[in-house]
Amino acid sequence: MNHLQRAARFKELHYRPGLFVSANAWDAGSARLMEHMGFEAIATTSAGMAFGLAKPDQPGEVSREDAFKNAGQILDSTSLPVSADLMNGFGDHPEDCAITIKLAASAGLSGASIEDATGKAEDPIYAFKYAVERVKAAVNAVKALNRPFILTARAENFLSGRQDLKDTIERLIAFAEAGADVLFAPGLSALEDITAVVKAVQPKPVNVLLSLDQSAYGLKELEAVGVKRVSLGSGLFRAAYGAMQDMASSFLPAEKQPLFSPVKTHGDFNQLFERR
Repeated sequence: MNHLQRAARFKELHYRPGLFVSANAWDAGSARLMEHMGFEAIATTSAGMAFGLAKPDQPGEVSREDAFKNAGQILDSTSLPVSADLMNGFGDHPEDCAITIKLAASAGLSGASIEDATGKAEDPIYAFKYAVERVKAAVNAVKALNRPFILTARAENFLSGRQDLKDTIERLIAFAEAGADVLFAPGLSALEDITAVVKAVQPKPVNVLLSLDQSAYGLKELEAVGVKRVSLGSGLFRAAYGAMQDMASSFLPAEKQPLFSPVKTHGDFNQLFERR
């Protein structure tokens, strides 16, 4: 499929009956493997990309150029629709979001996400009105394309240590009213909170980040409450690298084996790849 066909297919996935999984690839090889397995769409993972570059998943470590190089390699390796995790749009200003979305479309991506996280520890989330202005700028950039492109707006409260469901829902409603195609609040762990989000933004599709190490619910339960799209974040990257470590550890010298501790969590990888 060419880029326009992929974009049309990606839009169709969001409005057909049922839930679908957008598998998160961190490089060309993982994307090709996921297509071979039968997934219908690919999403990039900013954390998986950063870890694959031996960088921590922290603000300023990965550039817009890094993100588009990674997305381009993934696009070239698969015929599936690809949506990119573009963090905060690589800039604070609404204009930065608009530019980043235009570049994403020019690269051949079928969609992208923009989040309301600032990347600043002292003030992690953009003010409500400013966050909405940023989404509006991204929406206007999509409208100017005059072709399908799925814009996902992310409310990052729960990933930033702010367990504020009310504010999260208010933000998602405002993003939906601003014209975002898909709404996403990563970090929600309770099924009742996910259900509340789905009901609040209906009929707009909702994406849910599914943790690989939780067992409280799965795809069937998420579909039953109206979730349209599921992503896995850096989970597949961490699972793959965890399995590699488990296997490789048996080849360590005997005296080093008891000292080896696998690097598996998001925090573990951040610590491993911090600048020395």
